[in-house]
Amino acid sequence: MGLIVMPNVKIVTDSSAGLTEAEISQYDIAIIPLSVMIDGTVYVERETITNEEFMTKMVAAKALPKTSQPPLGRFVEVFDQLGADGSPVLSINMMASISGTVEAARQAAQLSSSDVTVLDSQTTDRGLAFQVLAAAKLAATGASLDEVISETVNVRDHSRLFMGVIKLDNLVAGGRISRAVGLVSNLLNIKVGLEVIKGQIEVTTKGRGMKTITKFLNEAYADMQAAGHVASVGISHAGAPDTANQIAEHVRQLFPDVPIVVRQTASIISTHAGQGAFALMYYTD
Repeated sequence: MGLIVMPNVKIVTDSSAGLTEAEISQYDIAIIPLSVMIDGTVYVERETITNEEFMTKMVAAKALPKTSQPPLGRFVEVFDQLGADGSPVLSINMMASISGTVEAARQAAQLSSSDVTVLDSQTTDRGLAFQVLAAAKLAATGASLDEVISETVNVRDHSRLFMGVIKLDNLVAGGRISRAVGLVSNLLNIKVGLEVIKGQIEVTTKGRGMKTITKFLNEAYADMQAAGHVASVGISHAGAPDTANQIAEHVRQLFPDVPIVVRQTASIISTHAGQGAFALMYYTD
C-alpha cells in the first residue's frame, strides 16, 4: 500500500487582514471580502474598491460609511470549494468586538460540507495578518490542523496592537464613543491612544494635542524594546502616510533587521477610526 497523503490545511481570512497581494498569492490565502456603503453605493473590498479609493470617498462622503460583514453564502461557497478534496479549512477572522464577520464564519462552518474550524484572532489589520501568515506557512509544510491552530494561537498571544485616533468624529458617529465625549473632545483637541487587549478596544491614553500621541508612541516603543525578540512589525494608517512613515523610520532605528509592512488600512478600520488614525502592531517569537 502507498502512503496516504493528507491534503494541507487551507487558510481563509477576511479583507480586514493587512496582507500584501504578494503574500496572498504566495501562500494561497482565501480572502472573504467585507462590503461598504458610501452615500447609498455599495462597494466590495478588494473587488470594486481599494483601501486608498475608500479613503478618498470617505473623506468626501456626506455621511459616515456603513460597513457590512460578508454574506453567509460567500463563506459557505469558499469553505465548500476549499474542502472539496478533503482538506481541513481554518478560517481566522477579525475580532468579534468590531464586526459580526467571525460569527458569520462560524454559522457558515456549520452549513458547509467541509471540515471547518473558525478562530477569532482577537485583533485585525496586520495583527490578523501575522496569525494568517504563520498559519499559512506552517500549513504549506503539511502540518496537521492542530499544529496550525496551536501556532496561530501562539502568535495571537504574543502580538500587540496600538492605535492612535486623531479625530474622534467617526468614533462618535459610529456609536463607539458617546456624543458628549466627542463634542468636548473636538473642542479641546483631544487625541486618544487605544490598545487592543484580548479582542477588546481599551483607551490607554487621552489628552490634548499631538504631544499625547507622541507620549503614547514612546510608551509603545518602550514596550517593544522590553518585549523580547520582535519578529515582525506592521504600521497601518487611515489616510496618514506621513505619520505611518515617520513611525516606520523610528521602528527601523530601534529594530534594523525586523521586516515592516506599511499600508493604508481596510475600510472597516478607517470608518471606525477616522482620518489620520494609525496603528502600530508587532509580535514576538
